[in-house]
Amino acid sequence: MTKKIIYTYKAPDPIGPYSQAVQAAGMLFISGQVAIKPGTSELITDNIQKETEQVMNNLSAILLEAGLTFSNVIKTTIFLKDMNLFASVNEVYGKFFEADFPARETVAVKGLPKDVNVEISMIAAE
Repeated sequence: MTKKIIYTYKAPDPIGPYSQAVQAAGMLFISGQVAIKPGTSELITDNIQKETEQVMNNLSAILLEAGLTFSNVIKTTIFLKDMNLFASVNEVYGKFFEADFPARETVAVKGLPKDVNVEISMIAAE
């Protein structure tokens, strides 16, 4: 099996020893993304809709770098700092998909990197 590391400057640089995404065997595994504006260390955390939109834009940039779109996404995981944010996150998240929605779980967690409110990871297929 050959794996290819996917990187784009249009998404935030990893903040640890991991890749933005790894492509292998026709699959793309995208690491969890938070609302860091690419090319900066600026975090968006003051408005959950804007925060979620930035997360989804970061995911979109990685998908595009791999030659894919949200229609290729087969599985997502949403991590929330507070389950009370679910409806707001879900509203923004849903706007990025047109039909044939991916499988998904949403999990409330005690804490997330950089104390963000939402982190989303994805698996896509070619």
